[in-house]
Amino acid sequence: MKTPLRIGIIAGEASGDILGAGLIKSLRARYPDAVIEGIGGPLMIEQGFHSHVPMERLSVMGLVEVLGRIRELIGIHRKMYRLFKNNPPDVFIGIDAPDFTLRMERKLKQLGIPTVHYVSPSVWAWRKKRIFKIKESTDLMLTLLPFESRFYQQHNMRECFIGHPLADDISMEPNRNNACQTLGLDVNRPVVGVLPGSRGGEIKYIGRSLLEASDLIQQAMPEVQLVLPAANEHRRVQIEALQEMSNVGKSVQIVDGQSRVVMEASDVIALASGTATLEAALHKKPIVVVYKMASLTYAIAKRIVKVDYISLPNLLAQKKLVPELIQDEASPEAIASEVLKRLKHAQEYQGVVDEFYDIHRLLQQGGNEKAATAVLDLIGK
Repeated sequence: MKTPLRIGIIAGEASGDILGAGLIKSLRARYPDAVIEGIGGPLMIEQGFHSHVPMERLSVMGLVEVLGRIRELIGIHRKMYRLFKNNPPDVFIGIDAPDFTLRMERKLKQLGIPTVHYVSPSVWAWRKKRIFKIKESTDLMLTLLPFESRFYQQHNMRECFIGHPLADDISMEPNRNNACQTLGLDVNRPVVGVLPGSRGGEIKYIGRSLLEASDLIQQAMPEVQLVLPAANEHRRVQIEALQEMSNVGKSVQIVDGQSRVVMEASDVIALASGTATLEAALHKKPIVVVYKMASLTYAIAKRIVKVDYISLPNLLAQKKLVPELIQDEASPEAIASEVLKRLKHAQEYQGVVDEFYDIHRLLQQGGNEKAATAVLDLIGK
C-alpha cells in the first residue's frame, strides 16, 4: 500500500494561517490523502490540517514580551520536535514566526528532513548575518516580495518568488457597496476601518489610541461609521474591556472576523503595521499605519533596524505612500488628523490609490500554486 505524503507545517499568527491554508489547498489538490500536521489556525484546519497546539500560543510580539512566555514557547518547541522526529514528514514548512520556525527547521534538517521557510524574515532590514543561519536551516526560501528574492539570489540560496497569495485572493476592483450591505452599513455615509491587529500585544499597545482616535474622528464628522473587526474571541474580549475600562470608542462597531469585508467597505483604514497594511493596499484604500511596542523593545529595534519604512506599501514603493505613526507619534490626535485628511480630501490621495494598483499587479503571481510546486519540486514529487 502506498504511503501517503506527510507534511509538517508550523504557522505562528493570523497572516501565516492565511498563507498556510492556501498552500494546503493547493497541495491537497494534488495529494488528497496527504497527512498535514503541526501548528496552525482555523483556516488551515478547515483545509484538513491537524493542529497539535493552538496557534494563539505562538502569537507573541516584541523582544521583551517573548521573555515572559519563554518557558511555554520552549515547551511547545520540544513537543513539536519530538512529534516530527518520531513521525518524520517528507518535508517541513515553517511559515513566518522565524525565531520559532527557523530553529525547528535547523534541527529537522540535521535529521535529514527537507525544510522550507515561507515568508522571508526581515534579514534585508536588520541582522543581515542571519543569512548564514538561514542557509544552514532552510533548503528553500519562498519569498513574497521581489526585493527579498533578489537578496537571496545575491547570497546563492535556493529561493522561489511566488508573489503574494493575497494579491490573487483579493479582487482588483473592490466592491464597497456589497461590503457595506454585508456589514449592515449605510453606503451613503463614510466608513472608517479600525484594525488594531490580531495579537494581544498589538491591542495592548495601540488599542486605546485607536479607540480614542475613533472618538475624535466622530466628533469632527458625526456621520462617520467606525467598524473594528476582532480577529477572534480573545481579541474581542480584550477590545471590549478597553472600551469599558477607559470609556472610549463606544461608537465603534465590533464585528467578528470579516477583516477583508471591513477593508472593502471602508473609505479610510487605520491599522497596525504588518501584513494587514498590504491587504489594505490591495483593497485600494487610503491607509494610516500605527504601531507601538514596549519602550525597551523600541529602543533596541531603533538601533538595529536599517530601513526607512516599516509598512509593506512603503517598502514596496521605496517611498512614503502612507503615513507611519510609530511609538510617541501614534497619539490619538495624530491618528485622527491623518484619517480625517483622507476622508475630507479623498481626491488628493488618488495618486496613492493608483500606485496600489501597480503593487497589486506586481504581486499577482498565482502564489499558492507556485508555492506548492516549489515545495513538491524540492522533494522530487
